Amino acid sequence: MIIKPQFKLKDNENGLYLVSTPLGNLKDITLRAIEVLEKSDYILCEDTRVSKNLLDKYQIKSKLISNHKFNEKKNVIEIIKHLKSGKRVSLISDAGTPGISDPGSILVNECVNNSIKIFPIPGPSAVSTALSISGFSDKFLFYGFFPEKKQQLTKELKRLSKFENTIIFFVSPKKINKVIPEIKKNFTGRKIVFCREITKIYEEFIRKNVDDLDFFEKELKGELTVVISEKKINKKMSQKLNESDMNIIKKMINKLSTKEITEILSQITKVPKKEIYNYCLKIKNEK
Repeated sequence: MIIKPQFKLKDNENGLYLVSTPLGNLKDITLRAIEVLEKSDYILCEDTRVSKNLLDKYQIKSKLISNHKFNEKKNVIEIIKHLKSGKRVSLISDAGTPGISDPGSILVNECVNNSIKIFPIPGPSAVSTALSISGFSDKFLFYGFFPEKKQQLTKELKRLSKFENTIIFFVSPKKINKVIPEIKKNFTGRKIVFCREITKIYEEFIRKNVDDLDFFEKELKGELTVVISEKKINKKMSQKLNESDMNIIKKMINKLSTKEITEILSQITKVPKKEIYNYCLKIKNEK
């Protein structure tokens, strides 16, 4: 059975296309991404040497323009001129989805300011790929790259440690050993996965308990995507009412119903509702 699409894709319109490209394995590209790149007048890329490998494999002849963090501000005016003149421009990164810890946001904002259409062409992402194999909670925060200075790094990791869900960030192999002591200090009791060379020949996923972390003896190859598990709440620590909780219940027992007291206490403590409810009944039965 042939299922007809319910809408027509707008891949023939002029504007800026944000095209996701493979993380490493060149087969991980969508048919739509290939078609969009083929029809582009210009393709903005970080490293022309890296992108040329992909374009050559799929015989894409569109003109490449180098667009990296050191020249993206300078490029913006000229690119906007091309877009306003009716050219079709695609933006790609060396790997994955452009604009995610890669150049792109400056151009996207200029397009928004100039009412130029922007089209996302979804595909590979190191963030979602790493999360999918981690086995951790799918409620997560993506940070990107950490600050260069140690003082800022320490401050950011301390702040992030209060976040109870999964945390994902990027780090270069040269800096991972600088980050590890701060991870051990702030994320004790959690698990961690280091993802390297995703989809490539030497793909590796290193799983550890944060408390067992040690420095890497050899410099790892390739940028790392790191996933720290959600914070485990020790339910055993909050199973019983403390003396303060009991005194609050005793003060409310003649003014509110058992149900009302249970709802209030469960909002301000980590004690299970059943524990609160049973204590209320015990107090009432003693009278």
